[in-house]
Amino acid sequence: MSTTKFDYIVIGAGSAGSVIANRLSNENHLSVLVLEAGPADTLPLIKIPGAFAFFMYSKKYNWSYEAEAVDDIRHGAPMFCPRGKTLGGSSAINAMVYIRGHKTDYDRWEQQGNAGWSYEHMLPYFKKSETNERGADDFHGGLGPLYVSDVRNDYPLNDRFLEGAHQAGFPLNNDFNGKDFEGAGYFQFTIQNGERCGVSKAFLKPASIRSNLQVECEAFVNKIIFKGKKAIGVEYKQGNKIFTVYAKKEIILCGGAFNSPQLLMLSGIGDKEELAEHNIPLVHELTGVGKNLQEHVDACVLVKSLKKDGFSVGPGGLMKMLPDVIKYYKSKTGKLANSITQSGGFLKSSPEVDVPDIQLHFVPLLFDDCGRDVKLLAGHGYSLHVCVLRPKSRGKLTLKSADPREPIRIDFNFLSDPDDAKVLVNGIRVARKILKSAAFDDYRGEEIHPGKDVESEDELLQKCKDRLGLVYHPVGTCKMGHDVTAVVDNELKVHGIESLRVVDASIMPDLVSGNTNAPIIAIAEKAADIILQEVIS
Repeated sequence: MSTTKFDYIVIGAGSAGSVIANRLSNENHLSVLVLEAGPADTLPLIKIPGAFAFFMYSKKYNWSYEAEAVDDIRHGAPMFCPRGKTLGGSSAINAMVYIRGHKTDYDRWEQQGNAGWSYEHMLPYFKKSETNERGADDFHGGLGPLYVSDVRNDYPLNDRFLEGAHQAGFPLNNDFNGKDFEGAGYFQFTIQNGERCGVSKAFLKPASIRSNLQVECEAFVNKIIFKGKKAIGVEYKQGNKIFTVYAKKEIILCGGAFNSPQLLMLSGIGDKEELAEHNIPLVHELTGVGKNLQEHVDACVLVKSLKKDGFSVGPGGLMKMLPDVIKYYKSKTGKLANSITQSGGFLKSSPEVDVPDIQLHFVPLLFDDCGRDVKLLAGHGYSLHVCVLRPKSRGKLTLKSADPREPIRIDFNFLSDPDDAKVLVNGIRVARKILKSAAFDDYRGEEIHPGKDVESEDELLQKCKDRLGLVYHPVGTCKMGHDVTAVVDNELKVHGIESLRVVDASIMPDLVSGNTNAPIIAIAEKAADIILQEVIS
């Protein structure tokens, strides 16, 4: 590398880093370097919406983390934690659902002392990033880089789900990101003309022609370099060579909820005692680094189908997909042009709840363990997944060693708060109510899980634990705030450190009520504005 000094160094080209790189490099007097640990996103399968399940098996494009095993969860097997490892980060391998959450999520952030982060402040950034297929209105943008589209329903079971939800007494909703949040309906997706529209396509590639933006792939960052309490540079490995680059203005850490706190700790920012255990010299003590981990814990109802018009990886099911494969390669249409997670909803687990506290994902297949249970997938059936939207349980991340290549230790501490367990069990009862409606009468076979005879709260909870999953939404490990556990302030600057910010899901004080990709993009849009305002002033 001939240039070793840049105005800004962005670590991570995921859902936040790609947005930051685009917005900062739009100012042609600012030089920006992006360092991405994964390879370039040149694999054709990344573009195909219906192929996203492939990445659950790929270690080249997926960090493929595993959480610490817990005896009574998944029978003691470690929980699989996929995260994107390529340009676009997790937006290159996710199910592309576009959800913002409930307005009270952001109002709560501001009420905790984070001025400027209410829903009123965040809505313009959601709109700024978005071009919605339906057009611009009070809630949606029409000029942003990120294309958001409606689903083309490929499976009759999705309509049965909506019909069943209505029969069960739940409202229907055609826009979860509009005026109303509650109800069942079809999701919108970051899909454009039959191809994935992740942040690499939407933000990074259009900016890559700029001479002031440099993107380095397979550049694994070992540590941030400090001069006193000021971040001045980054050391990274690319191939067999070690490089050192320097930031004239700032280093912006966008590694995500797992990698950002890990890099801070490896660089000397974190809990003093923990760093000492690994002989890492202390730069600045922030005990909150790696704490406050939150994730959408997930449980499911699995039902065999009397019909075979869903999705199956059995020989017959794969043969039925062949015309769609041909159709996709000819016209970018058909089942492969869509995510298979097409319908769902945001409902209340009990009448006492004010704001929906569970999210449902309905899929016309038997789905467990991130789709890696191939034997289950080979059968014919359907699944209704339930997640706890605003969990009270808090986990943590800790270092296994001072080796940057050693994955961080992940302890979700799921269901440690009894309220989470109650919401999850009540959510399963809601799911069963929908699946037992008349809409499913000609589809309904045996309930594989939890099983028709499982009724008591204790039994249901254990069955939930037996197949417990997550929705790939880890947040909170570099919490924004001003208390003793906070890592960044409301401008996302690391407390006690100069010229270093964190911009990604890790800064969320609390988990939002839904999928996290759209909120991360909005966070990055806001962060870019904050940074550019400082440049101007």
